[in-house]
Amino acid sequence: MTKTNAMRILDTAKIEYTVHEYPHGKEAVEGNEVALLMGQNPEQVFKTLVAQGKSGEYYVFDIPVNTQLDLKKAAKAVGEKNIEMTHVKDLVKTCGYARGNVSPIGMKSQFTTVFDETAVLFDTIYLSAGKIGLQVELNPEEAAELVGAKFEDVVK
Repeated sequence: MTKTNAMRILDTAKIEYTVHEYPHGKEAVEGNEVALLMGQNPEQVFKTLVAQGKSGEYYVFDIPVNTQLDLKKAAKAVGEKNIEMTHVKDLVKTCGYARGNVSPIGMKSQFTTVFDETAVLFDTIYLSAGKIGLQVELNPEEAAELVGAKFEDVVK
């Protein structure tokens, strides 16, 4: 298996992780489906969402795949009046990842990042490894420290 940029960054930071593969086609797989394919608790498998604030700044939110981002809570967590989701067609130019590949680790720019507070309930969480079909399992505190994330309640 070829290492993704996210895995190389984790290696450089000396953060322990386990790679998990799941069956897929060329298209992105919905988060709940990923959890099911891996036989994992959907509350422990996190999806990475990119949003833009009224200020023009971009923000990254990692939330359990079985939840939805609460835009009001998310805006408050990053000190914005309001935020809106980045359009799928703008993901690559914004963060360097296409839909289904988005990982908080290894983006083109390091944006303000928020992990839903439930991440700390687990010894490990699953995040995209930056490629469809691959997830990395790692400690949520170490992941948050690496990307400068804070933990906040940002889901509905």
